Amino acid sequence: MTPNNSEIKSTSLAIVIFGVTGDLTRRKLLPALYELMKAEKLPEKLHLIGFARRDWSDEFLREKLQAGIEEHSRSKPIDPQILERLLARTHYVQSTFEDFQGYQKLSELIKGNRIQNVLLYLATPPEEYLVIVELLGKSGLNKRENGWTRIVIEKPYGRDIESATILEQAVHRVFSEKQVYRIDHYLGKETVQNILVFRFANAIFEPLWDRRYVDHVQITVSETVGVGTRAGYYDNAGVIRDMFQNHLLQLVTLTAMEAPVGFNADAVRDEKVKVLKALRPLRGKDAIQNTYRAQYVSGTVDGKRVPGYKDEAGVPPDSVTETLLAARLYIDNWRWAGVPFYVRSGKRLPTRLTEIVIRFRQAPLSLFDWHNLAGDAPNTLVLSLQPDEGIRLEFGAKAPGPINQIAPVNMEFNYQETFGTEPPEAYERLLLDCIQGDATLFTRSDEVLSQWAFTSNILEAWQQFPVRNLPVYEAGTWGPPGIDDFIQQDGRQWRNPSGD
Repeated sequence: MTPNNSEIKSTSLAIVIFGVTGDLTRRKLLPALYELMKAEKLPEKLHLIGFARRDWSDEFLREKLQAGIEEHSRSKPIDPQILERLLARTHYVQSTFEDFQGYQKLSELIKGNRIQNVLLYLATPPEEYLVIVELLGKSGLNKRENGWTRIVIEKPYGRDIESATILEQAVHRVFSEKQVYRIDHYLGKETVQNILVFRFANAIFEPLWDRRYVDHVQITVSETVGVGTRAGYYDNAGVIRDMFQNHLLQLVTLTAMEAPVGFNADAVRDEKVKVLKALRPLRGKDAIQNTYRAQYVSGTVDGKRVPGYKDEAGVPPDSVTETLLAARLYIDNWRWAGVPFYVRSGKRLPTRLTEIVIRFRQAPLSLFDWHNLAGDAPNTLVLSLQPDEGIRLEFGAKAPGPINQIAPVNMEFNYQETFGTEPPEAYERLLLDCIQGDATLFTRSDEVLSQWAFTSNILEAWQQFPVRNLPVYEAGTWGPPGIDDFIQQDGRQWRNPSGD
């Protein structure tokens, strides 16, 4: 049972951030905690504990956290009283992640302040996860006698099925599954959560949500940024590990899942796992035929000239890492048999957006001898997750005048316009869920392993059929001609917001 707000406020809580000196803490975690404190959602006795290598003091950590809040918080201006309450109990443990003495210091700090509950947040490079988890167990920081301990693990959760399995085994030697929160910030977005409400609370659309009425589904996650300072990580990851294995497959599961028996963690995640298990495997030549990769070269984004991928610092000149990926997926169950799910994600594209497009089947006949009754105005449902969160239904209506012509029209819902406020940041919802013990929006062990099992088949096929060079696309475009051919060979086309 999820505790109520008064129960949470009466407890003492330590949020321990491993890698507190990193960018994630400054840009996302602390601004989210500030908003939660402002909304009276956090315990009064809150301790913020940073754990990292740098030679910082408690006071210097406090200054850094305050600067991050002032720069990145959603609510401006910053309320100094709320800021003081949030940062009143700030502690810093200087240690490497491999030094057991650092964990002993952390344990003594928690015991000395009589902290009841502990949330451990791994905001570190993923290669540190194994040693941190092991030493948390060795130091006894994995449990509390009169409270709870939970651990939050950021992506990437492994880099293939083998490494993910090793990490899973290590985590479960120290923590029970109920203690583990594998975070995917996309699942904290209001519109992502609203997919389930939209589908299962409205009798209008759910009867149409299957192979009889849906022609195909498109899921797009596009970024305007390049790899920046992350070239070392990205060249070993590519789109497939950075976006496809987690974000894109999670959006596929939410779009395609059956109605859960209840809106609770196990019921929702049970249905998501069923979708992952029903994905038609992509192995060998099937994986080559149903995926398309490309890499950006120099171009213009937002009016500025940007370098190509191989010109970025830290990228090998012979790299064949994809910065754009499209895939054709099929879900072999009764609801979705034969309906293609086209997913794509890439860097240096024309606009930053995440959207799910449901394209319904055309009318079977052209009535009244009108040319292509709905061809110029197909029925399309667009779920926009970023940057403008909302839902849009596109359909055809007769254009005014004495001509038989159909024109596309829209019915649109925008979160900010409807509710008068921007939806909260994803980390606000997810951190609160961690504190409340609600794991509905977090990936379960069998989910993450199913995602990796499917993805690893593709990776193995790419290794089996290697390429010397990838197709290239100019930065600021939607990709090379080949990505259009990829979907047009099925008689369909990408929905690009710019109309390109």
